[in-house]
Formats: sequence, C-alpha cells, structure tokens
Amino acid sequence: MRPRVNLGRVVDDLGATLLEHAYGEVDRPEEIRAVVFYDVLDQPVLPADALVLGIGVDASPALLRALGTQNAAALVVRAPVEVTDELRAAVDDTGVTVLGLRRGASWGHLSDLLRSLLAPGADDGPADEALLGGLPAGDLFAVANAIGALLDAPVTIEDRSSRVLAFSGRQDEADSSRVDTILGRQVPERYARVLHERGVFRELLRGDQPVYVEPIPDRINGFSMPRVAISVRAGDEVLGSIWAAVPGPLTEERSAALREAANLVALHLLRIRAGADVQRRMRADLLNTALEGGHGAREALERLGLSSQPLLVLGVALDERDDADSAGVIQDRQGLSDAFALHLNAVHPRAVAAAIGAVTYGLLPMTGVPEKAETRAVRILQGFLDRVGGRLPSITAVGPVARGLSDVARSRSSVDRVLRVLRDGRPDRRIGRFDELQGEALVSELRELAAARDEKPAGALARLADYDREHRGNLVETLRAWLDAFGDSVLAAESVGVHQNTFRYRLRRVAEVGQCDLTDPDQRFGLMVQVRVLGAARS
Repeated sequence: MRPRVNLGRVVDDLGATLLEHAYGEVDRPEEIRAVVFYDVLDQPVLPADALVLGIGVDASPALLRALGTQNAAALVVRAPVEVTDELRAAVDDTGVTVLGLRRGASWGHLSDLLRSLLAPGADDGPADEALLGGLPAGDLFAVANAIGALLDAPVTIEDRSSRVLAFSGRQDEADSSRVDTILGRQVPERYARVLHERGVFRELLRGDQPVYVEPIPDRINGFSMPRVAISVRAGDEVLGSIWAAVPGPLTEERSAALREAANLVALHLLRIRAGADVQRRMRADLLNTALEGGHGAREALERLGLSSQPLLVLGVALDERDDADSAGVIQDRQGLSDAFALHLNAVHPRAVAAAIGAVTYGLLPMTGVPEKAETRAVRILQGFLDRVGGRLPSITAVGPVARGLSDVARSRSSVDRVLRVLRDGRPDRRIGRFDELQGEALVSELRELAAARDEKPAGALARLADYDREHRGNLVETLRAWLDAFGDSVLAAESVGVHQNTFRYRLRRVAEVGQCDLTDPDQRFGLMVQVRVLGAARS
C-alpha cells in the first residue's frame, strides 16, 4: 500500500518558497491526515496528525499545548515566527512542529496546495495500480520534481488559467517573477500581459511543441530568466501547461523529454479529474440518501461518519436570475460546491458537502450547546461568503438542528424553503435561518399553491378590485396600506400620501364596497392573506 504524505514531504515540496521551518521535528514518519483551519473563537475538532493553519494567531505555548492534546502534527502561522525558549519547550513537550507561512502567500493558496499534495495518499489501491509513469497517480509535486530533474530547471505545472497546481524544488534558482507566481498562485498580471502581447499563450493553445520565451524586462527586479513552456493536452482539450525557468534554449534531447513529460502530466491531470468526479458522485449520492430520510438514510450517515450525533444542515446556491442552465453557470455551481466543501472540511474534519441539483448541501456535526448551534452556523456561512466574495454571488441557509435521523430530512426541507424566500423575496439578504423566515416561507408556498390552482381573488378583495377598475379608484391600495400599518390610519395615510380624513373616508368605502367588517380579526386576517398571496389583480 502506498503511504500518504508526511510532514517531511510537505516541507520538502512547499518549503523555501512558501513555508519556513521555525522549530520542531520535521522528519517524522506519521502521515498527515487532514488540513484544518484554527478558529480562535470556535476551536475545531482535530483528527490525529492534522496540519493546523493558524490564521491570525501566534505560536504561543498555550496554543501548542492545546493542539498537542489532540495530537496535531504541526502548526502553521504567519512568518516571521519568534522562537523563544518557552516556545521551544512547548514544542518539545507536545511534539507539535511550528512552521511559518511566508509574507505574500495566501492561506487559501497554501490550503489548496496542501490538499493537492495530500490527495494522492487517499488512493487505497495497490502500489502497482497507483503509478503513472513510475510516479504516484495524481501526485503533481512528484511529477514536477521529476520534470525539473530531467530539464535541470525549476518547474511549475499550471492549469488553463495559469494558476499554479504544483511546483518542483530549486525555485530559489529562478528569478523573482517565479517566486511571485508561486506566492500569488498564478502568473502576475504584468507578466501575463506581456505574454499575451507576444502571442505566447496563443502559440501554446495552437500547438503541442515547446515554446521558448525570451526574458521579460522588469523595471523593478531587472530581467527575468527565459522560459520554456508546453501545453498539456488530452486530445484537442488543453488541460494546462508546464513552465521551466531555463538559462537558454533547450537541447533537442531535453525538448523531447519535455514533450514526453507533457503527455505524462496529462495522464495525471485526467486521473485527478476522474478521481474527483467519482468521489464527488459518491459523496453526493450518500448525502442525497441521508437528506431524503427514507430507506438507506441510516446506512448513508454511517458511511459518511455522521451517525448518532446532532447535525446542522446547511445549503448554498448561486443567486441566479437568468441563464440558469448556461455552461458558465453550471461551471460556477461546481466551483461554488467545491469551495463550500473545502470551507466546511476546514471547520470540522467530518463535515461533508455535495451538490444536489442547483443546491450544495452540507452536513456539519454540531459542537457546543444546541442553543448556539445555528448562530455558529451563520458565522460559518458568513465566513464562506466573505471568502468567495462577489465573483460567485450566493445565498445560504441554515436549517434547524437535526437531533435524530428523521430530523435530517425535515431540516433539509427547511433549507430549501429558506433559499426560495431569499431568491424570490429577499434579494438584499444572503444568509437565512428557518426560525426567522418561516412566515415568509409559508406565504411564498401559498403563492405557489395559488398559482398552481390559477386562483383568482374572490369575495371582498374581488369586489374592491372590480370597483377600482370601473371607477379608477384606490380602495385595494387603501386596504393594503391600512393592513401594513397594523390598523394605524395616521401611519397608513402618510404611506399613501393623503390627508388622514381622506384616508378614513376611503377606509369606510372599503368596508362598504367590500361588504366586510374590518373590526373582525378573522376577516382582517383573511383579507391580509388574500392581499399578500393574490395581490390586487388589476387588469
């Protein structure tokens, strides 16, 4: 069986460029089992041998001892790390190694690269079945190091959008632009613009041969090194590219090696895509079965590792208005789903999320007291919305805490109802809880029921609407304003811009024409429902 990645491998592949080793043992045999964000306000539950990303915290002895009680492997904090005698003693006592994330590198980028590095270890197949070209299937860092050795040059593997997927060692031998590319996750805009102007990207898209790129003048850091790049293809589809920082043009032998390497990278990228698709479908099927609450729900929760504990059901969807089935929207849905799954997994290692139709649902084990669970869920969703920003405008929902198996399906239904309210009637709101929006959900469902039945206003509301049509009146408007003002004629008169006496006269006409008793609470409620659900029904 192929072992998973240990801390030494993480430091070897990401060190020098992204990570600094502050203090602690690196060459330890235990495999890294998870990457978890540390929340100072809501401490996460850690699996053993987790790599903890401490955003906005210092490597204090108290924090290290707290992580040590959960058998964490290492803590990453923002560099530079002040290594004091107290810190050394805490590391020696707990075994939690301290690493520093270099300035300029983002936590999200580090998280993505770490998960990419750890992903090959999830393959539980025999070693001989998990090799492509003699390298672990899907292990792009190993592939990048192999290519770098063949070309005797630092290498990056990038996707179609020039985002860095993996990189080889020896990046310190390249120029500052390469370091900027890795720290920022993709080619800096000033270099990308020059590459576009020179037609380098166009040449990569059109052909399958190495492209030599002359040095690019940089007013700040002098001249960059030349590059050799080649597209990575699967048939006619471009999957990404390989970039090597070289002192000059490649020899014919190394050009041939780069062409062969591009074919190998294509196989690894396709393996990663296929594995992700299979895992995504399996996770979605299990989650869907659990959320439906019928036969097989208990087994599905057991397979997800979420049985016998209270759960929070969350929902995320794009705030779609038009072109809901376009290719761009479908791609954005998948991107949103993947981002949400990553976010939840950082909150709790056993959390699971998957897209089912246009909605991505999440199941999150409840921690802490039930009374604060939904408030904590709102904070988690707000953190997610802050991270995705405006590029993927989204709406999110929190269902009631599911304390048992049967509650899961009801909580999922509540999430759907909240998302419907946010999409149809609350465009200014991005997060909703069912206990806050149940009334609006009921009204929304009544509207849908009335529309399905082709329901028309009847009784008092119909008589008022007919009168307004025939006499160009405003009795329906008067009734609505009065109901909205909870019977306060002064406030209602102000809302429609008429004198109080005029409004009271119109209100008497409402009672006369509509043949209704506005002092009767049942009639008032019935009229309120009609107005909210059916509207004025003017022609």
